[in-house]
Amino acid sequence: MEEEKQRIKITIAERQYPLTIHPSEEESMRIAVSKIREMVEFYKSKFKDRDVQDALSMSVLHFAVKMVKLEQNREFENLVDDLKVLDKQLDEYLASTR
Repeated sequence: MEEEKQRIKITIAERQYPLTIHPSEEESMRIAVSKIREMVEFYKSKFKDRDVQDALSMSVLHFAVKMVKLEQNREFENLVDDLKVLDKQLDEYLASTR
């Protein structure tokens, strides 16, 4: 049975957004919003002469770079796993041909 969805309101950069989410997503959503707020505040303090759009843009870039690094790491781990499988198959083949 599918979970009931719930409505929540989040605030990012002084704007409120109503969302409809599964209850199981709420904690992750609120943690993500908190991290976004922290990053926006960091960039607002760093670029005091700029508007909030610049802080939001730099925050998005920050999180996008983190995501790309995680994806690259995951791809590397998958490659290592594939190489381990190939190594095992090669060992088995060499053992069977002796």
